[in-house]
Amino acid sequence: MRFIPALAALTLGAAPAMAEETFTATLAGHAHLPAMTLIAPPADAPRDAWISGKFTGKTPNRDPMTAPADTGKAYGAHPTGLSLPFLGQPVQGMSGFAMNLAEDGSIFALTDNGFGSKVNSADALLFFHRMTPDFANGTVTRHESVFLHDPDFKVPFRIAYEGTDARYLTGADFDPESIQFLNGEIWIGDEFGPWIIRAALDGRILDVFATELDGAVLTGPDTPGTVVPAQPGKDFRVQRSGGYEGMALQPGTDLLWGMLEKPLLTEAGTEGDFLRVIVFDPAAGEWTGDSYRFRLSEGAVAIGDFNFIDATRALVIERDAGEGVGTGYPMPAKVKRITLVDTASVDAEGYIRRIGSIDLMNIQDPEGIGAAFGSTDGVFDFPFQTIEDVIRVNETQILVANDNNLPFSGGREIGKAADNEFILLDVADLLQAE
Repeated sequence: MRFIPALAALTLGAAPAMAEETFTATLAGHAHLPAMTLIAPPADAPRDAWISGKFTGKTPNRDPMTAPADTGKAYGAHPTGLSLPFLGQPVQGMSGFAMNLAEDGSIFALTDNGFGSKVNSADALLFFHRMTPDFANGTVTRHESVFLHDPDFKVPFRIAYEGTDARYLTGADFDPESIQFLNGEIWIGDEFGPWIIRAALDGRILDVFATELDGAVLTGPDTPGTVVPAQPGKDFRVQRSGGYEGMALQPGTDLLWGMLEKPLLTEAGTEGDFLRVIVFDPAAGEWTGDSYRFRLSEGAVAIGDFNFIDATRALVIERDAGEGVGTGYPMPAKVKRITLVDTASVDAEGYIRRIGSIDLMNIQDPEGIGAAFGSTDGVFDFPFQTIEDVIRVNETQILVANDNNLPFSGGREIGKAADNEFILLDVADLLQAE
């Protein structure tokens, strides 16, 4: 673990998070992929995969489009206008963008694990895409979708489609939340293990690495081998849905910095109000032994993505659990921000220095680019429960997108499922801050 004692005063205690500067963000482009975007599974996939979402209710439902979906009690139980199960596989929410682009300039984007949990996603295939937002027309082009499969038996546990020849992976096997493209291969951060997955560009699994911290393997309640009853903090330390929500690829070193979504558990509770950042060396196929800490800002409960913009500075999405704005939303969105950090400045306790942030609930839109998607009086907001994608586009702009949790999230309009929105933001001051 590498610390810099001279910077200890920068991050001790919770106060510095409030003292950092908030920069202005201006909407420069908006594009969207409709919520109801479905694709066919591969021809050699099991017949079971042709109807997805069969296990999202109390009992299995195999009749397509017969079970209306809603946002759940905590979010007002608003209907989303869609019904399960689906014919085909939903492209649904984007849970990560790779920093490096494909050769044609398209973005590697990762689809989430399916329908929200290990239990209900056994018929949701896992895949990533190459996508390009077209801000002139407000659309998103999906060039290719690649399904993850394990014909070489690299996954170290029994998968849902174990008895098939192609061995496609599902949301009962992994919860993929972060993606990077390096040296012609795909690297994916998972939440269940948490695992780091190495895959070929055709989706074939090449390796799966368990997480190690301080010489010990980290596991969670959904890691194969965790047996109920199990004591949190003793039998497992990673919280449910608390694995690699963000995994940044560091330019120059090609190291992967995996950031957990939630604090680690101890037998007394959690180890603190911070998230662990653990470093992996893809070239060596092993953990470096370095780990750091990221303290969330006040009101934030999780991160959504983590990507470098240069050799040491990186962007982190911070969010609360709310969605929507105005009356009718019992848990409205309040904290949705993108924070710039400096990984070269670490204090004596291992905390990464926070530089500044932008507020995604207060994006300037003087040209009315987002008029059809919520802009009011020259201000655009991004009030989605899970905002999970950010990359730097150039010296002055970043690209941000949401995971729409299809078909269970609204956020933009009551009674309507959230689309996959891609927004281009002018944030020159933030990107130049040090």
